[in-house]
Amino acid sequence: MAEEGETLELYNLHYSDLMTLSSSVDQFPTSYENNEYLGSVMSTIMENLGPSGPGLLAITGVPNASDLRPTLLPMARKLALLNNDDRKRILKDHGLGSDVPLKNIDRTVSPFAMQLKYNLNPDANNLCNKNHSETEGFSSDTESPCEFKNLGNTFKDLGNCMIELGLRLARVCDKIIGGHELEQSLLESHSAKGRLIHYHSVIDNLILQASNKARSKTKRIERTCGNHSDLWQQWHYDYGVFTVLTDPMFMLAPENNGSSQSCDGKECDSPSGHTYLQILDPNKNRVVMVKASYGSFIVQVGESGDILSKGKLRATLHSVCRPKDFENVSRETFVVFLQPSWSKTLYVYDFSVESSSSNGEDSRICDEDDRQQEPSSDIGKLVPPLCDRLKNGMTFAEFSKETTKQYYGSSGLQSKR
Repeated sequence: MAEEGETLELYNLHYSDLMTLSSSVDQFPTSYENNEYLGSVMSTIMENLGPSGPGLLAITGVPNASDLRPTLLPMARKLALLNNDDRKRILKDHGLGSDVPLKNIDRTVSPFAMQLKYNLNPDANNLCNKNHSETEGFSSDTESPCEFKNLGNTFKDLGNCMIELGLRLARVCDKIIGGHELEQSLLESHSAKGRLIHYHSVIDNLILQASNKARSKTKRIERTCGNHSDLWQQWHYDYGVFTVLTDPMFMLAPENNGSSQSCDGKECDSPSGHTYLQILDPNKNRVVMVKASYGSFIVQVGESGDILSKGKLRATLHSVCRPKDFENVSRETFVVFLQPSWSKTLYVYDFSVESSSSNGEDSRICDEDDRQQEPSSDIGKLVPPLCDRLKNGMTFAEFSKETTKQYYGSSGLQSKR
């Protein structure tokens, strides 16, 4: 993998520039048309999100991120290591759930999810500047332990801020591409999925095994627990418009051979200095590791963004790898998936007729096989071709269902049957 290989340092789009570029036309500075700086920013955005770029960038300088991120992310590990009954009660108190079986003690990822509703006009709402101390919500009168008291509120506050970032970036991309397809598709959706994710260290799974052994008095703790590959998350494309992520937090657990029941951990630096998010570089056709500024938000293009932009934006093929030789380091992140409404119709011709990149590669619908040449052939075997999942006139709901089926269904390429 790319851990010791090439690293991609993301382009940093400053929040103030995003605000200026996403302002409505009558709010632009009078010198906007001749503003070389803003023009260069827009060009650089498309260089990174367009068909010849990596398909992702980072947004920096976001207000309140420095308060919300370190409050929310450590809760992921604490929730993951709680006993099932306590965790279930706390998640219910705060309006969260999960889309994986959390009773599986050998799981390597624990996600905690909530649907985030919105009806936003970016010009009238600035959620990233909101006074979060005045938020009301699920946690105002729950009986959760004090360490989870603000779980629901913080989840929603940070999630809504990240939704605003995605909406504003969609508007900027629309201005560059022409039309209003990206922003309008998100505004029509009124909903995004937020996921607080804990990527387990080996020690975390030993703690879960020890806890399970204490209750059942049956299972013997093994040092090699579960099926720990070199990936926390397998290769895939997201299928929404944009995915917005916090830069990850890494947590160091006390190494007590699995005997410790503690959910406590302390933040540590990334073992290698990067995020452990890795992408398949479409130009070099090799795996590169992503590096992002501390406290930034990563935005990557999903397949619906690729389709709705007629190939002007580039979906990002990515995975999450594990640090080598660090059995007590876990990874925490928060992700918001921005997608079209379920009834949105997707057209193959919107994607394939006009699009071509500077390196001569046509759209992925026509040339999926070309994207799976060496050294990425093994990756290609794990990713169902877009041409097999998207049919002309499909709704987004149908596309989502077919994509999930071909990745994870009983006959899917990443089935765990």
